[in-house]
Amino acid sequence: MSVIHSRAGLASAPARHAVLPARAGIGLKSQHYRDIVEGQPDVGFFEIHAENYMVDGGPYHHYLGLIRENYPLSIHGVGLSIGAEQALDEAHLDRLAALIERYQPESFSEHLAWSSHGEWFLNDLLPLPYDQTSLVRVCEHIDQVQTRLKRPMLLENPATYVEFASSTLNEAQFIHEVVRRTGCGLLLDLNNAYISCTNHNRDLGAYLAALPLDAVGEVHLAGFAEDRDSAGDRLLIDTHGTPVDNAVWALYRDTLDALGPLPTLLERDNDIPPFGALLAEAAQAERLIHQCCRMRMEVTP
Repeated sequence: MSVIHSRAGLASAPARHAVLPARAGIGLKSQHYRDIVEGQPDVGFFEIHAENYMVDGGPYHHYLGLIRENYPLSIHGVGLSIGAEQALDEAHLDRLAALIERYQPESFSEHLAWSSHGEWFLNDLLPLPYDQTSLVRVCEHIDQVQTRLKRPMLLENPATYVEFASSTLNEAQFIHEVVRRTGCGLLLDLNNAYISCTNHNRDLGAYLAALPLDAVGEVHLAGFAEDRDSAGDRLLIDTHGTPVDNAVWALYRDTLDALGPLPTLLERDNDIPPFGALLAEAAQAERLIHQCCRMRMEVTP
């Protein structure tokens, strides 16, 4: 049974923030530069982490320039710290703006998380309380980013392991209100949704249904690790170091059935396999996208 239900208008119109092709993309890794430049694989798009390219030159820019000539590009930020209590780092935002001006990507996205406090910068994406204070602050930060970049951004739902007792909104309500107030889009990370709902014993179907699904501009798929917490319950960890789990593939099929074809990224940031393994996962996503397209054509009067 599907855990996602279609909303009015979604079956006939693409997501309003979807400017990437409704195909499968791959996270670009330096280990695969030559495979891509020399082989010109049939990939829908590539996605980079912005912070890896915040320098003026070097081999990363050399290869990205060559790849950008032939492929759509998504830039994914991991360091803006949109959920932090402090103001955004203006120097970081300037570097991001310069990168986006240089490559003119089809999409830019960031996380609903924080990773800085005062002069401390943490190598993690940490959760925030979902209350009115956080809501106002996050919306102000997103408004600042979108004004500086002169484009709408996509906000990614997080993978979390703890929740704040002080929250007055649930996560889906919080994201829905952020999207409504700022006009940003949603990067729907299905792996994160599955992880968080499992870890917090949350109803996955209700969580997804409460998100602003009409604002989805990109989908992320990735792998996770599994452990047990002190009570013996499942604890899923967002590692991006394994193939996509079968449960997430099933969730992805439901998502396509409900929302139609969407740009879909296969993420792998740890234990990077040969490029062929990532191509195979992308091909699996592409088959599901094509299947969704065929089914929609068959039911069109």
